[in-house]
Amino acid sequence: MDKAPLILLIDDEPQILRALKTILTSNRFRVATAASGEQGIALAVAQPPDVIILDLTLPDIDGIQVCEQIREWSRVPIIVLSVRDGEKDKVAALDKGADDYLTKPFGIEELLARIRVALRHAEQSLGNKQSILKAGQLTIDLARHIVTRGVEEMRLTATEFKLLAYLAAHPDRVLTHQAILTHVWGFSESDHVEYLRVYIGQLRKKLETNPDEPQVLMTEPGIGYRLKTGE
Repeated sequence: MDKAPLILLIDDEPQILRALKTILTSNRFRVATAASGEQGIALAVAQPPDVIILDLTLPDIDGIQVCEQIREWSRVPIIVLSVRDGEKDKVAALDKGADDYLTKPFGIEELLARIRVALRHAEQSLGNKQSILKAGQLTIDLARHIVTRGVEEMRLTATEFKLLAYLAAHPDRVLTHQAILTHVWGFSESDHVEYLRVYIGQLRKKLETNPDEPQVLMTEPGIGYRLKTGE
């Protein structure tokens, strides 16, 4: 029988650790806890978890530093759970390798959904990279450069497909404006965000059933975009 997924909680608030451990255990996860950044890194090395839930405000080193250090040797999904709700903090954490970001207070069902999405994509990444991705009514064939909505093939420009393919290569993960601009256009500065918005708008007109209420190409205000495939 396969072991239940192991969740590593890194947070210096005892009540948060206790509450999350109780909730996650009741949902059939195994749980390890750390009250500091250094302890969390040590546990991640000693017993690699399936998902890390990380607070940013820690007593020894900042959570963003923890994220950066773990990313030097591991691709384990990292979900930041923090009281910091400023755009700069979110962008910094995501740029340093976090996969998702939730602010406290948070909904338990939403957290559980984010964990399930993280586990699903981690499992997929163990094998070969997916060449075909489904998102809502869309099917994106990365190898053949074909995008269909239902049975209709959608015509995209080379740049539009490159943008969509980059989002599709990181499904359900928030990608920052800077990361997208750098990968797709090679811009080293983030002052071309309006340029990105224009292309996202063009993609929505072609791919979304209702471009004004997108269901696949999701905006993370002030941070970036997410291609939604899961919950």
